[in-house]
Amino acid sequence: MKRLLLTTAIATTAALALTACGTTEPAADDAKKSAEPITLTDSTGEKVELDGPAKKVVGTEWNVVEHLITLGVDPVGVADVKGYKTWDTAVPLKNEPKDIGTRGEPSVETVASLKPDLIVATTDLPPAAVKQLRKVAPVLTLKAADAADPIGRMNADLDAIAKATGTTQKSEELKKQFQAKLDEGKKKLADAGLAGTKYAFADGYVMSNQVSIRPYTSGSLIGAVNEKLGLKNAWTVKGDPAYGLGATDVEGLTKLGDVQFAYVGNDGDASSTPFTGVLAKDKVWTSLPFVKKGNVHRLPDGIWMFGGPQSMSKYVDSVVTALTK
Repeated sequence: MKRLLLTTAIATTAALALTACGTTEPAADDAKKSAEPITLTDSTGEKVELDGPAKKVVGTEWNVVEHLITLGVDPVGVADVKGYKTWDTAVPLKNEPKDIGTRGEPSVETVASLKPDLIVATTDLPPAAVKQLRKVAPVLTLKAADAADPIGRMNADLDAIAKATGTTQKSEELKKQFQAKLDEGKKKLADAGLAGTKYAFADGYVMSNQVSIRPYTSGSLIGAVNEKLGLKNAWTVKGDPAYGLGATDVEGLTKLGDVQFAYVGNDGDASSTPFTGVLAKDKVWTSLPFVKKGNVHRLPDGIWMFGGPQSMSKYVDSVVTALTK
């Protein structure tokens, strides 16, 4: 995750100096409770107290930004707006939020200028930065990821933001829709005789002429989705305890054997497409059984691999389409 943070940061140019807009869609929950105070305890154990459902919200990480948008709350401030627009077109921004800086180092001054009534951050943000942001507005810090239960973590974060923004009804709808999408995708794959298919999802980067490949193990969000679809994760490498991501190189792919291989790159980040770039003429890559058989699938750009139910639903559609075509 941190490498992707770095990669996307490199791809990001100057912040857009656009006028921030307020919430453009009403919260889904009943307006009768709009004035009632809300108290939450976030993932760091901090108590977050709000006068009512938050309307002017800032997001420091793309997954929480995606959650906000899908819940009908357009954030007034977003970290690395250009990066979000590049990597998460599955859930596009509906307004023109202020760019508050990088995800790892948001500008406290810029956030303060927006006068938000809530800042949603994740545990990826350094505690010192969270401490500074708490001087501006209440900060809801959510656990960024959990390899022990990736989908449960995603849903828990969605629920916490929904509670803070008075959109719990919408949150419930999103979770039900996502479960239905998983069930639908699993059935389609099973009907096509693909249940239990060995499948490996990865992304890759070229940095300083070196190709790095990142396996998505069972502890990753996408890895968990794959298993819900009835696919068998072919990776044997160990993932990190938060994001379930491993690390390997092209030689490491020789251990996969005969699998279906899929990846997400991005035309907006030239370093993220080694499979169609520098590896296209690499003898190790071209000798892999799944490459020889044409079982390499580039899934659509803009599916944020660490996003929410909407990104994961689009991922399900793309995997089913790729494997059954």
